[in-house]
Amino acid sequence: MGRIIAVANQKGGVGKTTTTINIAAALAEKKKKVLLIDMDPQGNSTSGFGVEKNELEKTIYEVFLGEYSAKDCILENVRNNVSILPSNVDLAAVEIELIGVENKEFILREEIEKIKDTYDFILIDCPPSLNMLTVNAMTTADTVLVPIQCEYYALEGLSQLIHTVNLVKERLNPQLEMEGVVFTMFDSRTNLSMQVVDNVRKNLKEHVYKTLIPRNIRLAEAPSYGMPITEYDSRSSGAESYRALAKEIINRKDL
Repeated sequence: MGRIIAVANQKGGVGKTTTTINIAAALAEKKKKVLLIDMDPQGNSTSGFGVEKNELEKTIYEVFLGEYSAKDCILENVRNNVSILPSNVDLAAVEIELIGVENKEFILREEIEKIKDTYDFILIDCPPSLNMLTVNAMTTADTVLVPIQCEYYALEGLSQLIHTVNLVKERLNPQLEMEGVVFTMFDSRTNLSMQVVDNVRKNLKEHVYKTLIPRNIRLAEAPSYGMPITEYDSRSSGAESYRALAKEIINRKDL
């Protein structure tokens, strides 16, 4: 039975999509069958695997409109062991399209229920806002993984996100838990990065992953080539960090 993880943070620029893409690739390297669901209208998880998002006729937008099933829209084995339910800018209109639709919070869940046993892991890349798409992701997911940038305002918005997770758990998905927090854009040369990590580890009751994702130029370059970091520069510190994070996620038994 597939483990479903929503990767969410309403703050933009925290490495959310980079984290989703590269966890998917690192899990696939470890022979795990992965489905990546792109729930962001920017479609960066889709293009991050080299898919031409603007030429697609079947995307998650059509799934929400009920025109196709999720199974119809999945791009199978875009990479070995990685399939994608893609997205593009059309998805930006979905909030308006769903006005007045009953049980719209569960559209994704009902579709994914039919296929989740096909995969070991299902990763959902959420948009950088707490909207209906994010709520759909959380009603579908088992857990929520939160990437946090190692900067002064790291905790800003985190309490709001945790509040949203708790609301969804209380009202829509009683099984939902926090997967945990992962630090991105870590710079070991600065005191600030270490202070942020120490501060969060002391103050956050949630699970915090040991792996720190470094600020790494190769990680930043990889999406423009349509590749995960494990493929673009397999020996880079970014690639090794995401492999370590994937191993932690696989081994995490205390949910």
